Amino acid sequence: MNNAGAVSTASALARTQSMPRWARGLFELVLIMGLWVLYSLARLLADTNMQPALQRANELLDIEGLIGIQWEVPLNRLFTDYRWIGLLGSYWYATLHYVVTAGVLIWLWRLGADRYGPARRALVIGTLMGLLAYISLPTAPPRFIGGYVDVLSLHAADGWWGGDASAPRGLGGLTNELAAFPSLHAGWSLWVALALQIYASRKWVRTLGWLYALGTAIVIVGTGNHWVIDAIVGWMVIIAGWAAAEAMGRVPIERIPILRMLHRRPQGEQAVVTLEELSPEDSLVVD
Repeated sequence: MNNAGAVSTASALARTQSMPRWARGLFELVLIMGLWVLYSLARLLADTNMQPALQRANELLDIEGLIGIQWEVPLNRLFTDYRWIGLLGSYWYATLHYVVTAGVLIWLWRLGADRYGPARRALVIGTLMGLLAYISLPTAPPRFIGGYVDVLSLHAADGWWGGDASAPRGLGGLTNELAAFPSLHAGWSLWVALALQIYASRKWVRTLGWLYALGTAIVIVGTGNHWVIDAIVGWMVIIAGWAAAEAMGRVPIERIPILRMLHRRPQGEQAVVTLEELSPEDSLVVD
């Protein structure tokens, strides 16, 4: 590359000015925990009045009817009629949302700050957008409407959750069951898929990421916890988060067509590498 010298200088400066790795790790842990606290508090701050939440859910159903995506009933019936599907979906919903997202964050951290920083930024931006919607647009999930089955409640005896969404048994009061629109289960799973698409070198790993995002969308609808449109808007806020992170920190987006269309770099313009994106482990030579 023509700018190898400039990158080498920036990398050297990053080595001398950055915090020790253990300190940066502790800072990131505190930051992620802070985000989780904000996530929980924002859900609790939302209005819990059921009537407007039910009305909003019916309005979403009307929109789905107009565009032909009312798939909730057949999916919910599938998860209800086949016990093993319902049980698998319940564990998926209650577990993978946190475990897989945390695992990918740790993997990105180990790859280096130039990968972890922009991806974490995208996750934070998308999550904050979702939380804003939770506060301003409380929406009832399908399981609160007649004709739909709460699959997690159906299998509560087989897991650690109770009858209040995926909250651990006895802690249902700490969750807002009207925080359904958009679905951050769907959003975070798409974030995982995008992170793997951008940074994973093996095709099967990237494929696994997309299957995880698709599977999560099916699970959240099939278990009666979200409408189809919740998943779509959840994807949209994460795509917006990635686009914003790209604008702020030069996320490599050439593998993602929709983001590539949103931001086209003028011909001949070279990527800018900032100090915060460089890992102390970056080599002095950039191929």
